[in-house]
Amino acid sequence: MANTQAMCTSFKSEILQAYHNFGTTVVRAGTAADVFKGAIYLASGSLGAGTTVYSATSEIAASGTYAAGGATITNATPPAIAGTTAYWTPSAQLQWTSITFAAADALLVYNSTQGNRAVSVHNFGSQSVTTGTFTLTMPVNGAGTALINIA
Repeated sequence: MANTQAMCTSFKSEILQAYHNFGTTVVRAGTAADVFKGAIYLASGSLGAGTTVYSATSEIAASGTYAAGGATITNATPPAIAGTTAYWTPSAQLQWTSITFAAADALLVYNSTQGNRAVSVHNFGSQSVTTGTFTLTMPVNGAGTALINIA
């Protein structure tokens, strides 16, 4: 048998659980899970791979149960591994009631515990709601289908 160059599969899941810190400036105050939030953005925004932190720029206006910064994501499902893919999906949908907005198309997932650092941007297609309920249903928590996949 020969050695094969690869990123260790366990590492992929462990980075989602904050086991590894390669920097010297990150200080972990405890061992509890961080708080992640989801904020909704207008289609006219410019979020993407270059987004580094949460910003109110292009976020929908507060209305109904939506407040600036979005909502806390229910994080009761630990990261998992299937084959060589680490993955994670929130354990509950995000829902806001009595909300009004026009032409929103993206959700920013960010870590509010760690300086509002951006995690991922998810496009759901342009949506408009007038004094109604807006629900973002989470995908199946599996390799290739989860909200976050690291292959």
